[in-house]
Amino acid sequence: MDLNPPAGSKISVVDNQGSPRVVIPQTGGIYRYFAGAFLLFWLGMWTLGFRSAASQILAGHYEPFLIFWICGWTLGGIWAVYVLFRTLRPSVPETLGLGRNSVAYDSGLAPPQFNSYRRNQNPFTAWRSAFPKRRQADLDRKELQTLRLRETDSGNRLTVDVEGQRIEIAASASEIDREWLAGVLARRYALTQVSGNSGTAPV
Repeated sequence: MDLNPPAGSKISVVDNQGSPRVVIPQTGGIYRYFAGAFLLFWLGMWTLGFRSAASQILAGHYEPFLIFWICGWTLGGIWAVYVLFRTLRPSVPETLGLGRNSVAYDSGLAPPQFNSYRRNQNPFTAWRSAFPKRRQADLDRKELQTLRLRETDSGNRLTVDVEGQRIEIAASASEIDREWLAGVLARRYALTQVSGNSGTAPV
């Protein structure tokens, strides 16, 4: 089976103890550097405010509002440090280990997607969109039967259903790369319904 990615593709296929593993690098996330710079500036101002309030309390000014304010300010600082860590931590590539009867899928760690925010999203949905959660799953043949290459207004999407959830595979890759990957999986695991439009596997 030809496992050579398309010309110009950033995808690589490596040997993993006799089984091929498809490695898809994470792309994008340039906005995280602007967000990181803003958070560093905010934490600098936070430090000045915290030091000022703490010095007043240590001097014996136990005013209820001041105590309430410094508690809230402390929580805000902890939250900002956590978001800064999530924003600047290194990304991990997405991988698919092609076994004989299953695929070991690892979504890796994608860079923050701050440009994915939509006005109609609630804060929790926006947070999940900005900081995608790492997902690891062993896709057996039953789950691979749900693999679909779907055509949408914004391009194709390669998806698989796992435990009632739809996982998007190779989201950071190009459309040509996703078509190639869909074809590789379809041929290797004899999947005949990968293409959502034609009902046949892409070639």
